[in-house]
Amino acid sequence: KEGLKREIFNRLKESGQKATPVIVDKELAAIERSYSALAAIRAVENAGGTAHYYSVNLLDNKAVVKAVKDIMGKTDKIDVLLHAGGLEISRLLPDKSPQEFDLVFDVKADGWYNMLSTFGDYPIGATVVFSSIAGRFGNGGQTDYSSANDFLCKSSSSFRSLRKETRGIALDWTAWGGIGMAARGSIPTVMKQAGIDMLPPEAGIPFIRKELTAGTEGFEVVVAQSLGMMMHEFDENGGLDVTEGSAVGQLVQKANGVMIQEVESMGLYTGLVTKATFDPKKQGFLFDHEINGTPVLPGVMGVEAMTEAARLLFPDMHVKAVEEVDFLAPFKFYRSEPRDVFVKVFFNVDGKDVIADCELYGERKLLGQEEAEVKTHFKARIRLSNDPVTSPKPEKRKLAATAKQAKAEAEQIYKLYFHGPAYQVIEQSWKEKGELVGLYAKDLPANHDPESLDTYAMPRLIELCFQVAGLWEMGAKSTMGLPARIDRLQVYKYPSNSRTRLYAVVEEENGTYNAKIVDKKGEVYLAVSGYATVELGAVTDEKLLEPIQKVMQ
Repeated sequence: KEGLKREIFNRLKESGQKATPVIVDKELAAIERSYSALAAIRAVENAGGTAHYYSVNLLDNKAVVKAVKDIMGKTDKIDVLLHAGGLEISRLLPDKSPQEFDLVFDVKADGWYNMLSTFGDYPIGATVVFSSIAGRFGNGGQTDYSSANDFLCKSSSSFRSLRKETRGIALDWTAWGGIGMAARGSIPTVMKQAGIDMLPPEAGIPFIRKELTAGTEGFEVVVAQSLGMMMHEFDENGGLDVTEGSAVGQLVQKANGVMIQEVESMGLYTGLVTKATFDPKKQGFLFDHEINGTPVLPGVMGVEAMTEAARLLFPDMHVKAVEEVDFLAPFKFYRSEPRDVFVKVFFNVDGKDVIADCELYGERKLLGQEEAEVKTHFKARIRLSNDPVTSPKPEKRKLAATAKQAKAEAEQIYKLYFHGPAYQVIEQSWKEKGELVGLYAKDLPANHDPESLDTYAMPRLIELCFQVAGLWEMGAKSTMGLPARIDRLQVYKYPSNSRTRLYAVVEEENGTYNAKIVDKKGEVYLAVSGYATVELGAVTDEKLLEPIQKVMQ
């Protein structure tokens, strides 16, 4: 390459022309484009195809129409239309002339229009447009180039409704290494300083075929490695006023939830982040939920935390369903010391519903590490609706064990389970027509402090479902499990009277469990479907298992 530059330099001097580095680079770029075109033609021919090469100015509508119509005369359909044309002139907007802006914008936008308008309704299987990370994230020196790329992305998106038979794909390329405009001059150095990785050609070139054959959902794909400063938030809090007296602070106070004490931020890349600090010595859901002496955040309180975070900004909407709940790893309070619980939420829409994708995570600084370790413990997708959830019709069923029925009492159950008083939620359990029933215990100690704080997902009633399913597992398999997943949770109504006796009714289905919380009238309060566990260990004490096994017979 350097030898070719010297050759161009000498030729320019011999012909009496100026031989500046800029002119040399311009001549080199023209040679590289011609070589790339020749290489593409040879690649098509070597693969057994026939290449038809047209050299046209994309801004010349008549020339584009002529070339496109000639192509249409040679085939009855187009499998893929790829638009990779572009011109880049980096300059801040105040330093750009309108003519320069229009030129850079029009090569991409008008060139695309000239092709598409000529093809009209002609069958096209897929289109691929070359966008860039500048089009996705913006760039002060490339306002025209960014705008044109964003236009191409929007145009590709419109195919989902305006040209449904054509799959529109937009590839937001990062800077290419070794080839292309970004490989020249000082750009690689600037990219390195910004923490942006250059894309190796051997990784980028096959990507187009991969994307065409992958059938990825959506239309816009960012093709990059590290994006460095582009992924940094412009504002530490995402531009959100998170002070106590702010609008967001007032939402937290109004929600009065157990699991949210403050909002940290709402960034473009981090989503809404809530935070709460808990002391295991003060909270019943922690000091009565210890495994091998270590307080562990109950999975049901994780569901509560994510539910509270999801509805925080939409207090007038109703939780339609909690879906795809994954309990990935226990959230432990080591040495019984206080820890911060964070929930991150990204919002989207599905018709009239708001979708909240939630992650509950914690930060922990380990010995010898400068940066805190961030670990995601729970995930869930929460669906919010403007309409209240419709309760199922009451189910008539027998919910009282006879004197002759085998029953497991709380005293027997909690010799097996590790739960302390606040989470000893089963008063009695028995089997009824293929279902396992658990009676919710009366007069349980406080779940949290202060007690005046609200819960929205009824966590201890979900816990009742979990524990009754756990009894089924112990009675049938002699194993104890911890929560692993819920396919779907729906909360229908809250008990209006604390004296109402409630029951968990659990059934097993293909290795998972479905459960409902009901009262004697058959009113359904909540329903859990697709509850699965991960094995904690075998229960080997036959005497302790005996009451549970008798119930399951």
